[in-house]
Amino acid sequence: MTDDLQLLKYPIGKYEKPASHDAGLLQEWMAAIDALPSWLDVVIENLDEAQLQTPYRPGGWTVNQVVHHLADSHMNAYVRFKLALTEDNPQVKPYMEAAWAELPDNFSVPLNVSVTLLHALHRRWGALMRSMSEADWQRTYYHPEYKRNVPLWEVAALYAWHSRHHMEHIRTLKERMNW
Repeated sequence: MTDDLQLLKYPIGKYEKPASHDAGLLQEWMAAIDALPSWLDVVIENLDEAQLQTPYRPGGWTVNQVVHHLADSHMNAYVRFKLALTEDNPQVKPYMEAAWAELPDNFSVPLNVSVTLLHALHRRWGALMRSMSEADWQRTYYHPEYKRNVPLWEVAALYAWHSRHHMEHIRTLKERMNW
C-alpha cells in the first residue's frame, strides 16, 4: 500500500493497544468518546447527498456508511461493556462490519438518524464509564476472534481511537475536496 493510501486509510495512524492505563488516560479516552457525536455534527454539517455518497478513500466507505458504521460499532461496544460489567468474562459475538455496512438500512435511512442515535448512545455510555470503579475497568470479556480476554479499559482506548479515526476520515475528505 502506498504511503498516500495508508494515510487515507489511517489518518491518525493504526491503533496501538496501550500497555496499561491510569486515571488520566481513562479521562482522555472518555472525553474522545463523549465528543464523537459533536465532532460528527461539525464534520457533516452542510454536506449534500452527493458528498455523503463520496468514499473517504478509493475503495473505502462513503461518508454515509462511515457514520452508520459508527452507530453499529459503538452500539456493539456499549453492549459489550454492559455484558462485561454484569457477567463473569462473557464471550462476545463478533460481527462482520463490512457486511453490515452494505445492508439496505445504510442506504435508505437518513444519516441524521445514526447521528441522533450516537448522541443518545454516547450520553449513556459516558455516564456508565464515569460511574465505573478501577475494579470495573479491569473486568473483561472474551473475544473469540482475537482468542483473548479484553479488559474494559482497553476497549475504552480502542473506541477513543475509533472515534477520532473515523471522524478524521470525513474531515480529511472534506479538506481534500475543498468542501
